[in-house]
Amino acid sequence: MRAISRRLAWTRAAMGAPLVLLLVLFLVYPVGQLLLLSVYGDNGFTLAPYRQLFASSVYLDVLLITLKISLATTLVCVVAGYPIAYLISVVGKERKATLLFWVLLSFWTSFLVRAFAWIVLLGRNGVINKTLISLGIISSPASLLYNFGSVLVGMVNALLPLAVLTMLSVMENIDRTLPRAAATLGARPGMAFWKIYFPLSLPGVAAAGIMVFVTAIGFFIVPALLGGRRETMITQLIIDQVQQTMNWGFAGAISVLLLVVVLVVFAAYDRLLGLSTMTGASAPRNAAPSRLSGPVQKAGDALLALLGAISDRILLLLPSRRRDRNPDQAGMGLQAFVWTMLLIISAPTILMIPLSFGTGGLNWPPQGFTLHWYETVLNSPLWTQAVLRSLLVGIGTGVLAMLIGTPAAFLLVRSEIPGKAAWLAFILSPIVVPRMIIAVGLFYVFAQMGLVGSAVGLVLGHTVVAVPYVVMTMMAVLRNYDTRLDHAAQSLGARPFATLRYVTFPILGAGMMSSFLFAFATSFDELTIALFATGGLNATLPKQFWDEVTLQVSPAIAAVSTCLFVFMGLLIFVAERLRRRAAAR
Repeated sequence: MRAISRRLAWTRAAMGAPLVLLLVLFLVYPVGQLLLLSVYGDNGFTLAPYRQLFASSVYLDVLLITLKISLATTLVCVVAGYPIAYLISVVGKERKATLLFWVLLSFWTSFLVRAFAWIVLLGRNGVINKTLISLGIISSPASLLYNFGSVLVGMVNALLPLAVLTMLSVMENIDRTLPRAAATLGARPGMAFWKIYFPLSLPGVAAAGIMVFVTAIGFFIVPALLGGRRETMITQLIIDQVQQTMNWGFAGAISVLLLVVVLVVFAAYDRLLGLSTMTGASAPRNAAPSRLSGPVQKAGDALLALLGAISDRILLLLPSRRRDRNPDQAGMGLQAFVWTMLLIISAPTILMIPLSFGTGGLNWPPQGFTLHWYETVLNSPLWTQAVLRSLLVGIGTGVLAMLIGTPAAFLLVRSEIPGKAAWLAFILSPIVVPRMIIAVGLFYVFAQMGLVGSAVGLVLGHTVVAVPYVVMTMMAVLRNYDTRLDHAAQSLGARPFATLRYVTFPILGAGMMSSFLFAFATSFDELTIALFATGGLNATLPKQFWDEVTLQVSPAIAAVSTCLFVFMGLLIFVAERLRRRAAAR
């Protein structure tokens, strides 16, 4: 028994060691080095960066602006995304696949592409201004860009799909018979939804809120392209301190301030619901109800009862045929809202397609037809080398993240290891730590290791941010895997390795391929790390796109946007086919 226990311990260590080593070397150490620079300078220990940080109200004002934009984005994304996730969770398989395709297409379409599309839409000669003038609503172009509204629109467009997918992972695990049981006991549809279904979906709502907030607070692409001076985000200050003045100490101090805010939010979330809900678990921890008991729980129940009563009063105004439908059946109003939202988040990118073939540049409406912009991109060594480099780095990231993340997912799902919650929190730490802090820390360490501008450095950096998504994807797949198949193979004499090779991996192959595509797409669209790790050389496709957008606005960008849109659509189609094949087994 001692030998078996020792062998089991070594097996678990071998499964988790690669991931631990990756995160320690390329997350904990780089971020720790950056934070250390904020208190340790050339002359030893110092608090000068923090005195500079708090000496002026400018930096705290930027933090407040960042929090305002992030909170507003989170609120709009959760409120608008909840009906979308709900409809996807209740419709049939075919309609679910269609809705999910459009959500995923918006999710995987590059942030840069979508932000640039809003520049075309909201510009003085853009689609919206031209339409309003032609309708006689306004007589001169309105200033729709470079303000809080344009930043909020761009942020919501970028992060709404993330909120939908996060809530959907919880909603799909809710027992659909519970609202119907409430209806059979006399509950009206509105009351059944608010008192039964909505509380069960709250972990998904909270997870979506935390994911959107943390992503938004570390965002810089949309504010940099769509915002003005009053919408400066704190991550833009970090970029300026590193790229313009190389003031590592002050950049580290700003990073500490940002990290403290994020950790406080995550600590509150973990205390209430637990980080395990971010992987798709629908039930809060046993300790959670006690923290929400008493007056808070009574007030929450009263509010839900009031919302249920109001909803039922509204339903009484509808025809009896629509009023008496099942409590979990989608109405026409909900479907119209969902398709409108999907059209809004997809339209900016779709409108880039006709512009890429027009002869009139980026002016709306498109004029003529030409393939000149596509020829310009194909004949440009900068664009072609950036595409090849992104493909190479993306494939390397996908393979490495899958090889490292899959054994860790097996370990978390199949093994009873001590401190599993702590291990999960450690694995999810690349999501917790804002991407900008990781990028700046890696840049500092890569500069010492000679990896700046190398494909190896990009693969390692992208794997750090992609591997948590691989682990979460594989954990969801493994939870739905019937372990009795493994036991049956072992009872027939198959050894553990043979069981994995001939039973487990063939069944989980589609899920593993999906996790690979997830990591590949994460790397292919990653800009923050590439912005620093390339060192201005050997640009990836997002980095080249960023340079073109910030330095010159060319119609060739519309051609690149169209190609990226089509490429991501094909990628999602392949992933969906793999998912269906896995579900059919």
